[in-house]
Amino acid sequence: MMEWNFGYLGVAAFVIILIAASLRIFREYERGVVFLLGRFWKVKGPGLVIIIPGIQQAVRVDLRTLVLDVPSQDVISRDNVSVKVNAVVYFRVVDPERAIIQVENYLSATSQLAQTTLRAVLGKHELDEMLAEREKLNLDIQQVLDAQTDTWGIKVSNVEIKHVDIDESMVRAIAKQAEAERERRAKVIHAEGEMQAAEKLLQAAQTLAVQPEAMQLRYMQTLGLIASDRSNTIVFPLEMMGSLGRALGAKGGAGG
Repeated sequence: MMEWNFGYLGVAAFVIILIAASLRIFREYERGVVFLLGRFWKVKGPGLVIIIPGIQQAVRVDLRTLVLDVPSQDVISRDNVSVKVNAVVYFRVVDPERAIIQVENYLSATSQLAQTTLRAVLGKHELDEMLAEREKLNLDIQQVLDAQTDTWGIKVSNVEIKHVDIDESMVRAIAKQAEAERERRAKVIHAEGEMQAAEKLLQAAQTLAVQPEAMQLRYMQTLGLIASDRSNTIVFPLEMMGSLGRALGAKGGAGG
């Protein structure tokens, strides 16, 4: 009788251990890719899932957005400038079955593909575009990565270029170029100002030519401005008063 009891206890213990080994709990953001005798069966989860030991195997897959840091890459731009560029990639698994079956390690594969894509895309652009058009380059890299990882059941949602490191000599050359550009703009603005001033002076000369007495009045105004500074001595020719009087008298007689 005791032997039967031990036998039942052994069977009960075996059943309990088997049940415990069969239970899997998948969180809300996890899925289990289940294989039955080595062949794909189905994707299970989240929640409590029963896996038969020895017959079925389950591989956990995280469906959350993952952040992949792309290490610094040596890139030669289209205008033959060597730079170091690093980036960050945001992606997530949208099809657990393909992410496990189609590629051995989707994390490593995505990382390697991101590095090669970063070099290939940036190598088609000049240095000025890398520095000034990052949003466009980010979109180009994201679209290329997303298209290539689609067969793995992976969705690349965003790519951000973090740093573009340039050689010290190239930094000095860019600074000289920027300085020359600022000087060019300053000269252009100065020339435009001179041209506008010349146009206004021409209009003023034409107005004074029509009314000769206006020239005398302008001369008087200038003398008034000079007289405000007591350190200057003004020599006023008497002939000017006569010509100014004749001009004003002629104008008054014509009006009468």
